[in-house]
Amino acid sequence: MRELVHEAARRARVAATSLAVTPRGIKDAALLAAADALVEATPQLLAANAKDVDAARADGTPEHVIDRLALDADRVEAFAQGLRDVAALPDPVGEVVRGSTLANGLRMQQVRVPIGVIGMIYEGRPNVTADAAGICLKAGNAVLLRGSSSAKHSNAAIVDVMRAAIEKAGLPADAVQAIPADDRLSATELMQARGLVDLVIPRGGAGLIQAVVEQSTVPVIETGVGNCHVYVDADADLDMALDIVMNAKTQRTSVCNAAESLLVHRDVADAFVPRVVAALRDAGVTIHGDPSFVAADPAVLPVTDEDHAAEFLALEISAAVVDSLDAAVEHIRTFSSHHTEAIVTSSLASAQRFAASVDAAAVMVNASTRFTDGGELGFGAEIGISTQKLHARGPMGLPEMTTTTYVVTGEGHTR
Repeated sequence: MRELVHEAARRARVAATSLAVTPRGIKDAALLAAADALVEATPQLLAANAKDVDAARADGTPEHVIDRLALDADRVEAFAQGLRDVAALPDPVGEVVRGSTLANGLRMQQVRVPIGVIGMIYEGRPNVTADAAGICLKAGNAVLLRGSSSAKHSNAAIVDVMRAAIEKAGLPADAVQAIPADDRLSATELMQARGLVDLVIPRGGAGLIQAVVEQSTVPVIETGVGNCHVYVDADADLDMALDIVMNAKTQRTSVCNAAESLLVHRDVADAFVPRVVAALRDAGVTIHGDPSFVAADPAVLPVTDEDHAAEFLALEISAAVVDSLDAAVEHIRTFSSHHTEAIVTSSLASAQRFAASVDAAAVMVNASTRFTDGGELGFGAEIGISTQKLHARGPMGLPEMTTTTYVVTGEGHTR
């Protein structure tokens, strides 16, 4: 397995060298060709995906996990559109981040350049295959895609279509490669291919991410789980708050930017808690609540610290009443996964204080947590949402898939 992964990485290195100097026009044409090819290949992609979904159901996989795995024509069109959106974005390669002429006449520029070879290790979401490939290509990187065995047929079909399309458009096919997923050793070899792979990005559940962080000898950008909170402030518009809570929790439950925790200021609890409990109950949401929520409905389950810390990825939510904005922030700091935190308030001072106080990759003010998404924020597709603090944080688009080089130009200068 080591030689198989290393050989793929060596081919990717050759492809990355070519990509680094490929003009934007060729990269964009390849992305558009790949998007069209994926839509055209929808029947075969769905047939491959059906094999994965059938196998997952036979194994007793929970429905919220199958929801991530499953494809339909709309989802294929969505990730194809993501490639088109990425093609329309400015090319980050060659962008001058800063520059100046020094007192001695030297001209200094800090310029964006590709990272090189990116390894993606991710769980059963086939859209990640297309999204990651597209972003890496546009940023001049080659990508090694190690998806989960649960999506092996879907991922292989997507990669085959994309490789053929980009090669026909003038890019090396080895810029996009799939690493076998049947053997866990392939993931280990990828994350330990230091010198051949420049960066590994894990995307999935807490167990996968922790394993990569602990075992990788290649640098890692950590994409974290999402225990996202919605805090309803004393100055909230309660109609707005109800809409935001329901959207954040129920619009799609199996994603990392869905709300998992609800906090309500005590000053509005009497008015808001019964309303939100009824709405959540009608939507089929199980509430794990503190005594104020239990009092509103006997169906509410008593909440535990484990519930407050949970990423449910299902129609479940933890809920509590807090005495102040500071208490909400303290609760969030205790249980947050540093992904997305939201406040609903009409007070600018409260919004600013909340945003400055919580430790999160994204803060939503009077908006659903579901907007923490590269596509929603105008980045095109995203490669993941980083919850760490170095190099990249939040939704990672094209600039986050580059590093920089200092180009210093002189006229025979010596020191």
